[in-house]
Amino acid sequence: MSLHSQRLSLLLLLLLLPGPPTAPGMEDAAFPHLGESSQPPPRACPPRCSCPRADTVDCDGLDLRVFPDNITRAAQHLSLQNNQLQELPYNELSRLSSLRTLNLHNNLISSEGLPDEAFESLTQLQHIYVAHNKVNPPLTPYSAPGLAHLGSHSTDCRGDSMGLEGDHQDQYAVFPQLSVAPQFLPRSLRVADLAANQVTEIFPLTFGEKPALRSVYLHNNQLSNAGLPPDAFHGSEAVTTLSLSNNQLSYLPPSLPPSLERLHLQNNLISKVPRGALSRQTHLRELYLQHNQLTDSGLDATTFSKLHCLEYLDLSHNHLAAVPAGLPHTLAVLHLGRNRIRQVEAARLHRAQGLRYLLLQHNQLGTAGLPTGALRPLRGLHTLHIYGNRLERVPLALPRRLRSLVLPHNRVAMLGARDLTSTPGLAELNLAYNRLVSARVHHRAFRRLRALRSLDLAGNQLTQLPPGLPTSLHTLRLQRNQLRALEPEPLAGLDQLQELSLAHNRLRVGDIGPGTWHELQALQVRGGLVSHTDYPQAAPMALPSHCLPSSSSRRPLGNTTKSTRHRDQLWGG
Repeated sequence: MSLHSQRLSLLLLLLLLPGPPTAPGMEDAAFPHLGESSQPPPRACPPRCSCPRADTVDCDGLDLRVFPDNITRAAQHLSLQNNQLQELPYNELSRLSSLRTLNLHNNLISSEGLPDEAFESLTQLQHIYVAHNKVNPPLTPYSAPGLAHLGSHSTDCRGDSMGLEGDHQDQYAVFPQLSVAPQFLPRSLRVADLAANQVTEIFPLTFGEKPALRSVYLHNNQLSNAGLPPDAFHGSEAVTTLSLSNNQLSYLPPSLPPSLERLHLQNNLISKVPRGALSRQTHLRELYLQHNQLTDSGLDATTFSKLHCLEYLDLSHNHLAAVPAGLPHTLAVLHLGRNRIRQVEAARLHRAQGLRYLLLQHNQLGTAGLPTGALRPLRGLHTLHIYGNRLERVPLALPRRLRSLVLPHNRVAMLGARDLTSTPGLAELNLAYNRLVSARVHHRAFRRLRALRSLDLAGNQLTQLPPGLPTSLHTLRLQRNQLRALEPEPLAGLDQLQELSLAHNRLRVGDIGPGTWHELQALQVRGGLVSHTDYPQAAPMALPSHCLPSSSSRRPLGNTTKSTRHRDQLWGG
């Protein structure tokens, strides 16, 4: 063997011999050992879910049918909404003792799938969302139009045979629903949302004994008064928002939290508010009682008198024949539309001096419905809606600070010289679809309205423009009258007018006097805001030629504004 070969053999032997043992404490912790990675181990996250933070697991909208079984114990926020979960396994929930938010919105969870002890271990839970867990029955040949012709047997998308006998039985099956609330929810809870289910019953510890609870949402369920225990909120003295709308309540529940600021009870069957039911809710600011069956006998003079912070009260769509008594002085908005009120008594309003919006549309107010000065106590009134009644004249002696007077669809047939003198600050006046005729509109009817910006006289029986129009007008609506002529004199000085509607009148060629448009230099035309029947002489400079009809046209341009019939949608009338 050559010397070179001997050296190579010796070097190979040295490499194969084990080295001396490493002294304790000499390992390089920063240097990875064989088979190890320099990256931190991946965070555990259920398949298909996302875990943007160590404490957050998001499994939203994955069509899950089974509760994930490998959620980290450190999870504080878990979203499982928009899936098809039918139950919550106790053994999985009990591991997640750090949860603060649990979102189960829009699943198929029933009362059977929600065990009583499900939330016992979630001692830090603050927000729980279990809304929209309605189980819808499957479509069958008997329930889905157009499927009955498939015959006695059909094949689904997997090729499995489906007998009509089983489908026919589904027609009579009782499908599980979330009809009973959990008997126990954690004491740490702040927000609970069980809306849009079929809940008929809650228990004392569902929402009771929760000192941190702030908001409870139970709307769109099947709750009756029998399903609400008297101590439902005992020990929960911090609740500020409670939504019980769209249920089956027949009277206002007693023993509501005294801390309430917003109470939603609309769309129930409430016919009375028991005496003292609202005596402790001195922080209440908003009360929604519309779409119920309230009558005058279901309220008394003390019903609202203790609500010293109340600002918004909605009693529309009930059966009231009079304005309720005892209204608090803090009230800013009172909605009484769609009742059966025949007369407004000043005595019922003398305490509500802070009222700014009074909505009385679609009642039965007639000739004596609003006596002179009936609204005078409301010194700060800003808006008065009384459309859809039977008034024959504009109410007299209205509050001086009134800015908006809306009374279309009444029977007003005249405007006297002094009818509007008490409201010099009026900015909007809507008298559309009444019975006004030109001969009964006094030439000084508008003289005091120096701040008026919008005047709607559409749908009356006017044959000529009213005289003495305020020079402050920006909008003038006169469509659907009987106008036969248009002269420059009534429009003189209206240099701020921007919208003018004359559609659906009886104007013809030659009915528009020379110089008429010269008075309206600020007029803007957008899609036919000015409506007439012929190309006018001396049109305003702002009038684009492509917006004007040809000289041979007899067809008026389109309407200028939203119809007054849309006001009901805006104000819930």
